[in-house]
Amino acid sequence: MIRDKSAKKTDKKAGKEQAELPKGVIAVAPPSFRRERALIKRGVWPVAGCDEAGRGPLAGPVVAAAVILDPKRIPKGIDDSKRLTAERREELFEEICATSSFAVAFASPARIDRDNILRASLWALARSVRALPELPKHVFVDGRDKIDAPCDCDAVIGGDGIVMSIAAASIIAKVTRDRLMSALALDCPGYGFETHKGYAVPEHREALDRLGPSIHHRRFFAPVIAARQKHFPETVEVEPDLFTVDGEIASDISITI
Repeated sequence: MIRDKSAKKTDKKAGKEQAELPKGVIAVAPPSFRRERALIKRGVWPVAGCDEAGRGPLAGPVVAAAVILDPKRIPKGIDDSKRLTAERREELFEEICATSSFAVAFASPARIDRDNILRASLWALARSVRALPELPKHVFVDGRDKIDAPCDCDAVIGGDGIVMSIAAASIIAKVTRDRLMSALALDCPGYGFETHKGYAVPEHREALDRLGPSIHHRRFFAPVIAARQKHFPETVEVEPDLFTVDGEIASDISITI
């Protein structure tokens, strides 16, 4: 049997490339500008992507960002912020800010306590879009939920790894929030905000148990409730379910954002 030599060469090349990957690592394609470009060809512009950072932590705000990339000046290497090192995120943050239109919005711990984490996140995402220098004609948002945007909106599950504009927004949101948490560490020393950024790592849980909640902690997250019961038992009431979307959540905190 005669085998095509070119096919053999291609097979060897593919096998070599696959062998060069570390064991257990799956090659993942980077985000593309394909969806944005398809809209541009139809005359739809500007097109924005938006994403948030900080839904899971026990402390600090949710930070949302919206980005309109310049098709002619897209920084190289944009990817889901979770796939990038902190140093690379900082570099891309500066490049995106220098070449794109963007806006950032915050949902404070008080708003999260009042509305629940999902509603607060969607509110911040919508506000970041409305804060853009020019309102987009279309917006892509990461996740399964559309937002209350003044334009057409597509929700893309895993969008920060698929849509270039969402990936750019994920970098802006992540770097902005990390910087903010480092600043809050100066206001509330001892919790380690500068290292874990408010996430529920063992070091944070230990500090929370030892020091009690700060004003930057989210009151209705379980570890914070436990710390309040220990340090401030008189303030503990019947706690609402933060993840219930349809129920109304009462709070003794009133804040204008």
